[in-house]
Amino acid sequence: MPNVITDRKPTTATRTERPRLYKVILLNDDFTPRAFVVQVLRRVFRMTEAESDVVMMTAHQRGACVVAVFTREVAEMKVQQANDLGREHGYPLAFTAEKED
Repeated sequence: MPNVITDRKPTTATRTERPRLYKVILLNDDFTPRAFVVQVLRRVFRMTEAESDVVMMTAHQRGACVVAVFTREVAEMKVQQANDLGREHGYPLAFTAEKED
């Protein structure tokens, strides 16, 4: 009986994990004008006037508001862009990113 050599490759399923998501949060302050906050939300996060008004007012009333949820890299980039705009105009505008639960 001839020896038959078979090349068997192990069958392993490769799963790609979904990237962890981070929420971008707008923190309220008493010095940044509301109109400027709306402008930043529209420019950096591509929100409509109505959406940015709701986010700004929620942060104003509750102290903070989730703006959007992104992958870590995108969230960090958006936070940096928004915070830089505030500083460029002399405002203490603050955004932060946190892991989503």
